[in-house]
Amino acid sequence: MPKTASVSPRPALATDLMTSLGELLRQWLPRQRWFAGKDRPVSELGLLSMTELFPGCLHLLVHTGHGGVPGPGGASAGDCYQLLLGVRKNLSPRLGRALIGRAERGPLAGLTIYDALHDPRSAQLLLERLRHPGTAGPLRFEGDPSVPVPAGLPPRLLETEQSNSSLVYGDEFILKVFRRIQPGVNPDLEVPVALAGQGCRRVPAPVAWFRTTHPQGATLGVLQPYLRDASDGWALALQALASGDDFTVQAHELGRAMAEVHLALAAAFPGSGHDDNGSTAAAMTERLNSAAHSVPALRPFVPGLQSAFGALATCDSGPPAQRVHGDLHLGQVLRAGREWFVIDFEGEPSRPLVERCAAQSPVRDIAGMLRSFDYAARQRRPWRPEWARRCREAFCGGYAALAGWDPRKKHGLLRAYETDRAVYEVLYEARHRPDWLPVPMAAIERLAVRGD
Repeated sequence: MPKTASVSPRPALATDLMTSLGELLRQWLPRQRWFAGKDRPVSELGLLSMTELFPGCLHLLVHTGHGGVPGPGGASAGDCYQLLLGVRKNLSPRLGRALIGRAERGPLAGLTIYDALHDPRSAQLLLERLRHPGTAGPLRFEGDPSVPVPAGLPPRLLETEQSNSSLVYGDEFILKVFRRIQPGVNPDLEVPVALAGQGCRRVPAPVAWFRTTHPQGATLGVLQPYLRDASDGWALALQALASGDDFTVQAHELGRAMAEVHLALAAAFPGSGHDDNGSTAAAMTERLNSAAHSVPALRPFVPGLQSAFGALATCDSGPPAQRVHGDLHLGQVLRAGREWFVIDFEGEPSRPLVERCAAQSPVRDIAGMLRSFDYAARQRRPWRPEWARRCREAFCGGYAALAGWDPRKKHGLLRAYETDRAVYEVLYEARHRPDWLPVPMAAIERLAVRGD
């Protein structure tokens, strides 16, 4: 194995580090799936924090700016990202995909820089940090002492598209390393811990995590049990479509499981009260206008979509606002044996953390899942809208059987939240997967013209 370069976190190094890394990161960051500023030039790049986790591996928090150009949905023009960078004289060919580049100047001149999460050695050493709670500079490694984590679990980096990076250790645990960092406790740590306290077994409970205290307190990563024999709902739905099978039984059970999670969330975070439909409608309208500014294809449908939000302001307030999942779809649920599990409570990473942690109508989650059934149905030709309709009915029926209220009887609420979700999908696909844009645009046309 090539020798690693021992890099000590001397003050001079921390000060001059961006001399070595600045241009490399400007080129590399916009190519990463999890980088939010793909369509905006990185005009500002600054080092917020640097810690040597172990020889040859630097933990960085960097600030990126875009010259005052606002992000999607009016998000801040600047973001903080977590990077784990390997530093070596020469890079092994097996790590070629991890290459960032060779530093030409500064304290790392002549050394090769790469994404350390691709490196099994670095991934194993990161797990060792989590196995033994302690500190490294501003970093704090913590965990549940009642759940032992074995040593020597082989790591593998998941290559699926996602807004963070995930390492699976020995098919026993999965570590989510958050990329876009916001101050505060990440809901993907806060919510599963709270649900475990309620005895809810639908969500894997965290066993270890790490955070930073500088420049502000923030969650950096969470280690949870890995459901090795599980399949995600998206894959299962596509399998059912491919084989011509019905998915209504699974959708009904999923609805019950989601109602169980919502009930546990309401108990874990009590006292939320009712949503202000007027404020919610105004926020939805603002997101629509911002998305239409970025995606011209959306503009002809704006008046019809605004009617859905206008109706929200005067319709039944619906169930009490509470903590919700925030980004629910078939890819966020797993089926192991006969049970459904819910994962990824981070919410939509593009939205501020305070918004993601705020109490909202549970209809938001339901709308996300209903849109996901539509997404699945459109993956095959010819499109099978009846398959999606049956799944939607079954999911809502299962939810109503346990929750005590029926989403199908909240037509105004459901239409507004589905519309808001479809607008988010249009912006997402336009930015990340343009070939998929026709899928949410079909829903936009339906919701704007017929108001279904």
